[in-house]
Amino acid sequence: MAVDATLPTPVTSAPAAASSSSSSGSTTGTTSSNATAGIADNFQTFLTLLTTQLQNQNPLDPLDTNQFTAQLVQFAQVEQQLKANDQLTSLVNIEKSAQSTQALVFVGQTVTVDGSTAHFDGHATWNLNAPSNANAVITITDKTGQTAYSGNFQVGSGNASFVWDGKGNDGTTWPVGDYKMTVTAKDTNGKDVAVTTEVQGVVDSVDLTASPPLLSIGGQTFTTDQVKRIVAPNSGAGTS
Repeated sequence: MAVDATLPTPVTSAPAAASSSSSSGSTTGTTSSNATAGIADNFQTFLTLLTTQLQNQNPLDPLDTNQFTAQLVQFAQVEQQLKANDQLTSLVNIEKSAQSTQALVFVGQTVTVDGSTAHFDGHATWNLNAPSNANAVITITDKTGQTAYSGNFQVGSGNASFVWDGKGNDGTTWPVGDYKMTVTAKDTNGKDVAVTTEVQGVVDSVDLTASPPLLSIGGQTFTTDQVKRIVAPNSGAGTS
């Protein structure tokens, strides 16, 4: 058991991926543009009618200036709102493109995410985080709940990595699959210590059709905001 003191690998931006507008987005943009054009046409028509009315109004009964001023303001507000909607649509499309680019950066990287279930295929790695030094009982179970491995360990304050080689307490090697870690810890005074676990693995693919994009790690999917850090290659790790 060793504390992983390696700092996260700096993430560099990948080349921007070309984004394509969806059919729904194109339809929305066309509808908004048509609506804006329609408002502009109606506004011009309104001004023409208003000018004609002013030219031909009854001098003894002139038009109420407050009324047609209010109408002008209403037309302007509707047109402004439609333009704002177009701009918001553009911002949403830019954000989606940025999320896709960010997700692609993680492919091939070893990352840690919140979780207790890791995929074992030769080895399985968890990261432990303890608020203080503690005596911990680490138990690893398969998907049926059967205990594959259990042991007592001294957990230091901070982050540490636990690498399981797949061997049970009797020395037999367990099959490839998903295994869950449970940690029960107490400090020197016998008080419970909450130890959180993170799953470590390599991002093997990204599903860009999902919103937000999903990272695939050992058959499980995670969003980019669940990634806690990127682990440098050949960094030190504790073993069972």
